[in-house]
Amino acid sequence: MEKSEKVPLGPSTPILDGTMVVSEKKEEVERETWGKKIDFLLSVVGFAVDLGNVWRFPYICYKNGGGAFMIPYLVMLVFGGLPLFYMELALGQYQRCGCLTVWDRICPAFKGIGLAICVIATYVAWYYNTIIAWAVFYFFSAWRAEVPWRTCNNPWNNNETCTVYERLLLGNITKLQGNVSAMVDVNTTTMASTTNVTVPDVLRKSPTEEFFEYKVLGLQYASGLEDVGGINWILCQCLLAVFVIVYFAMWKGVKSSGKAVWVTATMPYVVLLILLVRGCMLEGADRGIFYYISPDWSKLTETSIWIAAAAQVFFSLGPGFGVLLALSSYNKLNNNCYKDALITSGINCATSFLAGFAVFSVLGHMSFIQDRPVKDVARDDVGLIFIVYPEAISSLNFSTFWALLFFFMLITLGLDTTFGGLESLCTGILDEYVFLRKYRQLFVLGLMVYCFIGALATTTYGGIYVVQLLDSFGAPIAIIFVVFLEAVAVSWIYGVNRFCDDIESMLGFRPGIYWRVCWGVISPLFLLALFIMSLVNPMPPQYGDYEFPGWSFVLGWVIVCSSLVCIPAYMIYKFIITPGSLRERILVMFTPTEVPSHAREPALPAFV
Repeated sequence: MEKSEKVPLGPSTPILDGTMVVSEKKEEVERETWGKKIDFLLSVVGFAVDLGNVWRFPYICYKNGGGAFMIPYLVMLVFGGLPLFYMELALGQYQRCGCLTVWDRICPAFKGIGLAICVIATYVAWYYNTIIAWAVFYFFSAWRAEVPWRTCNNPWNNNETCTVYERLLLGNITKLQGNVSAMVDVNTTTMASTTNVTVPDVLRKSPTEEFFEYKVLGLQYASGLEDVGGINWILCQCLLAVFVIVYFAMWKGVKSSGKAVWVTATMPYVVLLILLVRGCMLEGADRGIFYYISPDWSKLTETSIWIAAAAQVFFSLGPGFGVLLALSSYNKLNNNCYKDALITSGINCATSFLAGFAVFSVLGHMSFIQDRPVKDVARDDVGLIFIVYPEAISSLNFSTFWALLFFFMLITLGLDTTFGGLESLCTGILDEYVFLRKYRQLFVLGLMVYCFIGALATTTYGGIYVVQLLDSFGAPIAIIFVVFLEAVAVSWIYGVNRFCDDIESMLGFRPGIYWRVCWGVISPLFLLALFIMSLVNPMPPQYGDYEFPGWSFVLGWVIVCSSLVCIPAYMIYKFIITPGSLRERILVMFTPTEVPSHAREPALPAFV
């Protein structure tokens, strides 16, 4: 049947004999749209390019074969990440609604996916904004002639353990004497007497590490997750400042956030390029860069490198968090989301690779200064950006200037991502409960207060352990299963062909065989394999040498289940409230109950 001859949607859609499902064309309240196309692109890029691009990708890359890692990374990008990224952008643009309402138009039985996304977004908001608050603390602490984490002669330092690289320069000492008694002051920097003697192992901390742990976090007042201590009120004020900024960026919807990203999405690139150029000019930079990109081809035969590549691609692009769905829902219907997907995903991946050069050029300099291997300088946790990199910055001339640039970049990177995460919550709830739209400013204020209160646990003196626990269990495992079900619902229940029809109605052309095969087969299998691997070999929370107690892993899995349980719970609820026989209830649960106003044909499940 020609497209112009398609049957218009009637008051009810017959599925099988004896079953009628009402699919109504919903009268939609006029939806706001982006002021300019570039506002949308910057918002998507800003969400996808986050703090993980600066520290997680470079570390994973060099740890998994250096330059050889790019082969599995690109394979996973082409067959897993990019198709899912494009699918979510197209889905949001056509359905024009958030993560809750969209399931009434795809498969009502899976509406629990939207609820799970909201729970996951809440967990992320509780810890991610605290990481931004750490960067705010550093930023304001750097406003002085010399950055305070350069020396050991500060009230928070422990002179029995604090070392600076001047010690290493004077004697290449990598171990300190068990009882450091002879301490002298040279150029206002506490330094140890340097003799080439064999000394026993002792706890050794750099002034930067002590600044982060004792001044920023206050770890000396906490013993671990068992006793996180009280609230660090200075850090709490930094967190409050973050939420105030987020509120005024979001309170008027995409009209206001679309303007904010002109600063928060573009400035990180300016700063990153400046830091890259400066880093490459440092002595020993080539050592770090070579270590970063030097290929180890034998790694390609290891399963772990392919799993690491799949996980990095997935979490870097960010499908499943409801953000791409929400942001694209404010596009005009005929916007070319296909081109948008290619541009923004390409920028995201290129940024990750570029950030690796900026980071490892500086690590190479530290390796040269300290006469230690690069692998002993780098860290695989947040310490890379809050301890290792600031320590390198402190050695540079005009260290205050470089510190301000670096932490301003971290703040803007984080704000972009939190804009997107909280907007997915706002869009999802406001689309489901339309009457709240007229009270958006109050609703956003209530959401900020709710997230701020939830995040207070991460501002305690032992809050970093809470952050690491939420970072390991709050999103990574659950979101993979959520996106797997999303891909199954769209491709196998709603139907790949119908989804391609939707895209054709917007763009004027149908997706090719590559996209259809990826959506229907490769991407779901890619996600299922990744989910199974995450269950078999989950990434445990870690920070330094701290060993998380056994009960924290039980709590972590409770956190994982707290979001995933929404999916079967809603299915059971939907089954109970749906009238009819068992067969009729199942058919109704898997058939869309409404369609967007621009749809021209009944929405039937693919298996009917």
